Amino acid sequence: MMKQKPILGITMGDPSGNGPELCVKALSQERVYDICRPVVIGDAGVIEKAAREAVKLKDIVVHPVSSIGECFFKLGTIDVYDLHNVQIEKLKIRMVDAMSGDAAFTSVKKAIELAMSGEIDATVTNALNKEALNLAGHHYAGHTEIYADLTGTKNYSMMLAEGDLRVVHVSTHVSLREACERVKKDRVRKVIEIAHNTCKKLGIKEPRVAVAGLNPHSGENGLFGREEIEEITPAIEEARAGGVNVDGPIPPDTIFAKANGGLYDIVVAMYHDQGHIPLKLLGFQYDREKGKWKAVKGVNITLGLPIIRSSVDHGTAFDQAWQGSSSELSLISAIEYAVLLAENNDQA
Repeated sequence: MMKQKPILGITMGDPSGNGPELCVKALSQERVYDICRPVVIGDAGVIEKAAREAVKLKDIVVHPVSSIGECFFKLGTIDVYDLHNVQIEKLKIRMVDAMSGDAAFTSVKKAIELAMSGEIDATVTNALNKEALNLAGHHYAGHTEIYADLTGTKNYSMMLAEGDLRVVHVSTHVSLREACERVKKDRVRKVIEIAHNTCKKLGIKEPRVAVAGLNPHSGENGLFGREEIEEITPAIEEARAGGVNVDGPIPPDTIFAKANGGLYDIVVAMYHDQGHIPLKLLGFQYDREKGKWKAVKGVNITLGLPIIRSSVDHGTAFDQAWQGSSSELSLISAIEYAVLLAENNDQA
């Protein structure tokens, strides 16, 4: 008997931003339905508006549902788990707005609930605006923290992926000063283990993990800092003793080039920008002559959760949202990663 394709709950993101049109663009493509059964979680009226006004698709059908069992899962129809969480006449496009921040949050909350109850196999998130989120009274730094809180998860990490380059983070949305203070042996070891296990879930049988140093030249034997000596190296040695194939600490200015060249399957970065900059340098491609982005690629995945969450690796793009010009490539990549994780969920 053929195994059924996984059901993916895709949040609409901040309705003032690019999420709704990206949902429409991605879910109007046959290749998405070839690999999964997608349902948008958000407001059906917003998706209808995006289809007609932003993407300008006349033939696509928006199908509001109140349960997963009502979904059609067929090309040409976009199933929307309708939360009725946007008043269309009050929607402020391309602007920071509390109503939109609340709608983004409630969409994510419902996606988490559906995944935790087993009604969907994985969640995929479009971008939300952190300022709008907080204006609405939801005081989180971003998606990662929402998922951790609502699933009761304490040990988690962010992974970014573009092509074969994958990066996980010891810390993310904190100040640089606090990020340095969070480089502790137990946390670094835990993230190494998360990185190893995630590669297994992605079908990599013998993962090769690389760990970045925190300081220039990985501290130069204590000359530029002692975090490598006192925290990072002991974590690597413990992980290696536990059976993980791990190298490091490797100087941050060379580790990503090595990983992108195929020497490693995944990199453990010490803080947000250390991992984000190389990934976005690869995935975000700007056309100088045309003066616009020709590709915005990359996937953000939260690791260590009891459910699957992948996401676009870009923001709400208020400068170009609702004009039909936003690229759906990152969303499609996030969908593909969610499918891969769902299919391998019981095999790691």
